[in-house]
Amino acid sequence: MVRLVVLYPKTESSQFDSAYYLDKHIPLVKERLTPFGLVGVDMQEALPGDSLPPYAMITGLAFNTTDELEKGMGTHGAELLGDIPNFTDVQPATQVCRVL
Repeated sequence: MVRLVVLYPKTESSQFDSAYYLDKHIPLVKERLTPFGLVGVDMQEALPGDSLPPYAMITGLAFNTTDELEKGMGTHGAELLGDIPNFTDVQPATQVCRVL
């Protein structure tokens, strides 16, 4: 199994609209990528604390193979990336990982 990990940085001035992300973006991701093999989505939202967390949100998109991930993102990546400005003003970092 492989996971596309998406990390949304948190800064003093960054904005992240969790409601839009959960109600619109994630359903769009699921709708577009499930036919290509998306088998799960997990999300971790930072909690406020004494110091600024490095990320506002960390999301993992699970696929059985890298081929599935590449085909799904190759087909719908531009649309999904184009939606990012609707919920945040930061550029996310991504990493593809093998799930152990």
